[in-house]
Amino acid sequence: MRRRKAKKIAVLPDPKFNEVVVTKFVNNLMLQGKKGTAFAIFYDSIEKVGTKTGENGLDIWKKALENVTPAVEVRSRRVGGATFQIPSPIRDERKNSMAMKWLIGYARGRNEKSMSEKLANEIIAASKGEGAAFKKREDVHRMAEANKAFSHFRF
Repeated sequence: MRRRKAKKIAVLPDPKFNEVVVTKFVNNLMLQGKKGTAFAIFYDSIEKVGTKTGENGLDIWKKALENVTPAVEVRSRRVGGATFQIPSPIRDERKNSMAMKWLIGYARGRNEKSMSEKLANEIIAASKGEGAAFKKREDVHRMAEANKAFSHFRF
C-alpha cells in the first residue's frame, strides 16, 4: 500500500485552442516523446474533420469523445473460488482516459494513409455514433448489463 496519494501533475493547455483536454489527448497520441509531431497530427486531423463535416472540428472532436466515454466497466473479482465480472462505476479521470485511448487505438488500426486521416475519420465516425471506438463502449456497457446480477459483490 502507498503511504500517501500521488500528486497530480498539472497539464498545461495547448497553444492553439487553449484547452487542457487537448493536451491530454495529444499526450496519449504521442509516441517516443515526439510531442510536436503529435500536435501536428492532431491539429491536421481536426482541420480535416472541419472540412469534411463543414462544422467546427474541435466541437466534433468533443462530441466524439463524449460519445466514446463509458459510464460503467466490469472488474474481475474472485469470490469463493469463482471469478466474477462485477460492474462498477468509473472515476471521471479514468472515463476520459479510456475514451481517449480507445479513440487513438482504433484510429491507429484503420486503413487510411496517414495518421491524421485515420484519426479524422475515427473522430467523425465516433461523433455520429459509429466506428470501432463507439462499438467498444457499447460492448463494455453490454458486458456490465449482462453481469448486473453480480453487482452485490462490489466492495
